[in-house]
Amino acid sequence: MQTLATILWRRLGQPGHDVCRLERAGDNWQIDGGAAFRHEDGRVAQLHYRVRCDRAWHTQWCTVRGWLGGEAIDLSIVHGAHGVWKLNDVPVAELGHCVDLDLGFTPATNLLQLRRLHLAAGESADAPVAWLDLDGGGLTELQQRYERRSDSDYWYAAPRFDYEGMLEVTPDGFIRRYPTMWEAEA
Repeated sequence: MQTLATILWRRLGQPGHDVCRLERAGDNWQIDGGAAFRHEDGRVAQLHYRVRCDRAWHTQWCTVRGWLGGEAIDLSIVHGAHGVWKLNDVPVAELGHCVDLDLGFTPATNLLQLRRLHLAAGESADAPVAWLDLDGGGLTELQQRYERRSDSDYWYAAPRFDYEGMLEVTPDGFIRRYPTMWEAEA
């Protein structure tokens, strides 16, 4: 493994931090991180995540382990060669068109979509993702849209959550500022 970049985020609006590193292993990419935060419902969480992508930034697998309040979290997510997503070895229907995974509790996985899309300034793209819902305990589709405005700015929209904002990105592709949600520590 070769570490290419690291980042530390501070959560906005709720107590919490997240730390992540981007790694390269041969032809594969990997993000490896940990989040400690207060969930919206008041429970405290500590979660370690690891997401592996192929050379084209298509998600291959992910693990999420830790705890949320009194509940142990031990999840395995696999995106098979035929587009089938599995959560703890159980196929998840209607996500076959999604190539990206979004872990809703961290800004780290936005890097995957940004790297895969590789948008030039002025370009935009829809990026539906398999989204991990910690509250519901499952994977569901989340529609997202990215529009690159400059070298470091992307207009981002997630209509399901009625969210829009200008994401500020580091040269490595990590989100530096995610309005009202996360901000990189200096």
